[in-house]
Amino acid sequence: MKIKKLNPEYKYIVGDSLIKLPKIEDGKFKLIITSPPYNLGKEYETKTSIENYLFDQNKIIQELIRVLHPEGSICWQVGNYIKKGEVFPLDVFYYNLFKKQGLKLRNRIIWQFGHGLHSSKRFSGRYETILWFTKTDNYTFNLDSIRVPSKYPGKKHFKGPKKGEYSGNPKGKNPSDIWEIVLNDWENEIWDIPNVKANHVEKTDHPCQYPIELVERCLLALTNEKDWVLDPYAGVGSTVLASLKNNRNVFAIEREKKYKDIGVKRVKDFENGILKFRPLEKPIYDHTQSNLSKMPN
Repeated sequence: MKIKKLNPEYKYIVGDSLIKLPKIEDGKFKLIITSPPYNLGKEYETKTSIENYLFDQNKIIQELIRVLHPEGSICWQVGNYIKKGEVFPLDVFYYNLFKKQGLKLRNRIIWQFGHGLHSSKRFSGRYETILWFTKTDNYTFNLDSIRVPSKYPGKKHFKGPKKGEYSGNPKGKNPSDIWEIVLNDWENEIWDIPNVKANHVEKTDHPCQYPIELVERCLLALTNEKDWVLDPYAGVGSTVLASLKNNRNVFAIEREKKYKDIGVKRVKDFENGILKFRPLEKPIYDHTQSNLSKMPN
């Protein structure tokens, strides 16, 4: 089997980001993208009060801003913290932490998916958010790299100086700030970015793994080839793989050695051409075609 040679540089280490980050030079990373612990008591975190949790996260954020390139972006993907049935939207708390450090919010992206936490006393959770901040007003944004299919690609202007010309961009439309499951009626396809559950082709032993293509959309829009990307909570390497796949240099820090080891194996599988992952913008399986979707007689 032909082995894929990786041209980008990458470093994937075990450790505490608060200890490792001070050793990195200022302004190195064009994109910092991660999904931090949600203070849920998972094995890779110690559950504490929301106040203590945010205090510790703020120390990490200060270091991240120091190593962020002047034209760089931070994508902070979070869900909700739940205590005694009450919902604490983490993005709301994090917004204040980043704003106090002078960063500018460009989008609050809603990532909606089909499978999540069930509930009997409130509506079941089916979304998380990505806060996209920039350090300055001069930042990279490559819209053409992330366009999605237009709903009406054949639509034309019906009057005015452009009458008869196509009204949409031939490369597709802006995916907007809601990344949701969409039913494409004219082709009977459901597309966008599903979360990583048991039947996802990328699923590993990590309990809160996020998909490679979620990282890819941010990475393609906010960096150029050979830029440096950082993930301070790297898990099983979704950011590493998205970066290598798209010719970006990447630095990843993961506290739990067993997850880092899984990530390294995934990188080796990618090098050998045997890693399974969802291609960007692949249609999602249409559940209405399953016998399980039919009402019993």
